[in-house]
Amino acid sequence: MAQQAGAGRRYIRAFVSGFFVAVPVTVTVLDRFAYVARVEGASMQPSLNPEGNVTGSDVVLLNRWSVRNYQVRRGDIVSVLSPKNPQQKIIKRVIALEGDFIKTLGYKNRYLRVPDGHFWIEGDHHGHSLDSNSFGPVSHFSAQIL
Repeated sequence: MAQQAGAGRRYIRAFVSGFFVAVPVTVTVLDRFAYVARVEGASMQPSLNPEGNVTGSDVVLLNRWSVRNYQVRRGDIVSVLSPKNPQQKIIKRVIALEGDFIKTLGYKNRYLRVPDGHFWIEGDHHGHSLDSNSFGPVSHFSAQIL
C-alpha cells in the first residue's frame, strides 16, 4: 500500500513539473511563432470557409515568425487587425508588396504605389470583403501569415 502511495506522489510530482514547463513553452510558441484562428464570413471564399457559416468555419494556423522576418510574399494569406474594429482580426490575401504599383478596386486613388513597410491585401470574394480597397495599405507590423 505504501508503494502505491509513493508511486501516486511521483506521478503527481511529474505532472506538476511537466505542467510548469509546458505552459510557458506553449505561451512562448503562441506569442512568437504561431497562432490558431477561426475563419468566419464570406470574404475569403472559396479558398477559406467555403460554406460561409460559423458552425462549419475553417481553422487556420498563423505563422508569426515569417512576418517578423519580412518574409511576406504575394499570394500569402495574412491576418491583420481590422482598422474598423481593432478588437477583430481579418484574414486576407497579399496582392502587392512595398514598392509595387497597384490598380485599386474603389480606393480613393485609382493607382497607388505601396509604401515601404506596407503591403496591399484583398479578400478572394471581391465585393464581400473589407480590405485595402476600403482602408489602404497595411503595415507589416500588424500582420500574421497563414
